[in-house]
Amino acid sequence: MKRALFPISHASELPMWRRPESLLYLMAFAMPIAFNTWSALLNNFVIEMAGFTGVEIGWLHTVREIPGFLAVGVIALLLFIREQVLGLVALLLLGAATAITAYFPSFGGILVVTMLSSIGFHYFETVNQSLQLQWLSKERAPIVIGRLMAAGSAASLIAYGSLVLTWRAFELSYGLVYLVGGGFTALVAIFAMIAYPQFKAPNPQKRSIVLKRRYSLYYALQFMAGARRQIFVVFAAFMMVEKFGFDVHEVTALFLINFVVNMVIAPLMGKLVARRGERLVLVLEYAGLIIVFLMYGGIYWLGWGVVLAAVLYVIDHMLFGLAFALKTYFQKIADPEDIAPTAAVAFTINHIAAVFLPAALGYLWVTSPGGVFVLAAAMAMVSLLLALLIPRHPEKGYEWIFARSAPAAAE
Repeated sequence: MKRALFPISHASELPMWRRPESLLYLMAFAMPIAFNTWSALLNNFVIEMAGFTGVEIGWLHTVREIPGFLAVGVIALLLFIREQVLGLVALLLLGAATAITAYFPSFGGILVVTMLSSIGFHYFETVNQSLQLQWLSKERAPIVIGRLMAAGSAASLIAYGSLVLTWRAFELSYGLVYLVGGGFTALVAIFAMIAYPQFKAPNPQKRSIVLKRRYSLYYALQFMAGARRQIFVVFAAFMMVEKFGFDVHEVTALFLINFVVNMVIAPLMGKLVARRGERLVLVLEYAGLIIVFLMYGGIYWLGWGVVLAAVLYVIDHMLFGLAFALKTYFQKIADPEDIAPTAAVAFTINHIAAVFLPAALGYLWVTSPGGVFVLAAAMAMVSLLLALLIPRHPEKGYEWIFARSAPAAAE
């Protein structure tokens, strides 16, 4: 029997824990348990169990990003399934695929399981971003999204803290950790399917691909964000294992520090976006990334040590967390009915470079690791120049500083 839709406008009638914002917090908590369990163990798992080098890790991440490139397929699925349901099904797939990762310790097996978990992750993230922007008001969105990031960091802190304390003490296996981390996320997804109403957003969403000229700056920023993100996700952590010999508990401890920092910083950055706008926060992010990536290169060319590498990794992770300002920038300039289809299109644009860049840079890595990070610094510079084009007060018709319809009080 088809479930009746519950209007968002009546959400205050529900108990606090069953409201749309509470569901966003639950999903924000559940997703990182599986994804970051996979991430924390990945480099050690593939090196120890499958003998990966920079070439194989590059191909692995290229395969992992293919579903992100195909995120535009969400639009077709929305013809048959509601966004909220699709998001929870994708979350379930992410958890289930993560749970079985260790049972396929070969290059081919890891690629297949990674593809499945990646479909879950990318389709969940596409829908989740759309729901956030539909369910939250423009005034509350920056603050709440900052808190959602803090909730995700808290989940990761619990997962990573457990790994740091128990990995060596109890001689845990990859199989057990993947099973517990992925299984938890899958169970939360099933609970959310049963316990929450299906919410009806105030603005019906288009069910076709949306490409608009006035969103061009947003598309460009998404493309560059996807390109440089791969260098952080793929090669920054790989460097810690390959160059400095970090063990699982040491990599996890580094992630642990990252998420403690993000729990504090993300809500503050949400408030900063609400008060000072997206441009300032994005400029801070990209300027910081230029410095960090150049210093990564110095680690290889000048022989700088492990302590600096670890500090840079924490700063790197913190700066990438500021990218949520792109979401709120789009929310301010978008037509309300464009949010879901544009979230899918933007995810695809974000992953264009991600499909080929990890594999290509894997070959550069084996000859010049420092060169990979210099290339990343150049990408961050392009992003910085694009961010300077964002108005202080963006809105529909005033998407960039040269727009003809700039409001008189905007700048």
